[in-house]
Amino acid sequence: MFKMTRRALLASAAALTLAAPALAQDKITLRMSTPASETDQRSVALAEVFAPEVADFATYEPHYNASLIAQGSELEAIASGDLEMSIASAQELATFFPEFSIFATGYVHQSAEHQVAVFNDPLMDPFKQKVEDELGVKLLSVMYLGKRHVNLRFPRAEKDVKTPADLAGVNLRMPGSDAWQFLGRALGANPTPMAFTEVYTALSTGAVDGQDNPLPTVVDAKFYEVTKQVALTAHLVDLNYVAFSKAVWDTLTEEQQAAVQKAADDAAESGRQAQLQKEADLVSFLEEQGLEIYEPDVAAFRAHVQEQYKGSEFAAAWPEGVLDAINALGN
Repeated sequence: MFKMTRRALLASAAALTLAAPALAQDKITLRMSTPASETDQRSVALAEVFAPEVADFATYEPHYNASLIAQGSELEAIASGDLEMSIASAQELATFFPEFSIFATGYVHQSAEHQVAVFNDPLMDPFKQKVEDELGVKLLSVMYLGKRHVNLRFPRAEKDVKTPADLAGVNLRMPGSDAWQFLGRALGANPTPMAFTEVYTALSTGAVDGQDNPLPTVVDAKFYEVTKQVALTAHLVDLNYVAFSKAVWDTLTEEQQAAVQKAADDAAESGRQAQLQKEADLVSFLEEQGLEIYEPDVAAFRAHVQEQYKGSEFAAAWPEGVLDAINALGN
């Protein structure tokens, strides 16, 4: 009850704080607070695509590396009128609205294209409306972050991963939260919680058998130096939503609202294509480093993982029929 009251108060405060200044200015200022760096594909897309498309009536003002608002506090800052824009994860939204955990679950999203189809489908309308009504935040578009894959220190001749059964006994480093550990078990592995900074050494000594991350992380962290293969399990297709103040949105004309919506969609598409190209390029790079890159039976993994979630505490908040509707939009 307290959380519901607090959301309503935050949304009311946002309307009072932001509506009058927006009407009084020739141009509105759209402050974007993000934990990402200036060179991150999301940041680049918003600066190079979103900003120019709204420049006639708005000044886009990005703040990188969580320099304006602490990471994880952006949604509350929008709700209280202290921020106009952010990028928000499904995990963050799930702390306010548990049903959003479905969008952070293994094998719910199948691809970047599937993410877009899900976001634009009527099944998302109740989710979006609840965020608007109770938090004062409008979700404009979905941005693609990348696919997480299983990266092992064994050569494929020793451990060929085709189905979840092939990960039995594999000590797979996963982030330490209950949700991540559950996903590791659902994949068929023995999940091992460990700080990210310890993973390289653990792989090199055999303290763990593998780790899961998108290909850019495998390269950036140089895990390819201490591993032999990547099974393209794509068990989590990660995302961010472009989050926008509903109070500011309501001060815009219909033409300006349409321009903001188009700018967000165009920026998301630009960033999506850039990230997909980067992932494709990194496959060749990793193969040049001697790693075996291959696709297992993804359908078998998806069926097994989703079966593990059914009836779990994580699925308790999911609206009935939504998982089936999401699956129906995929392959």
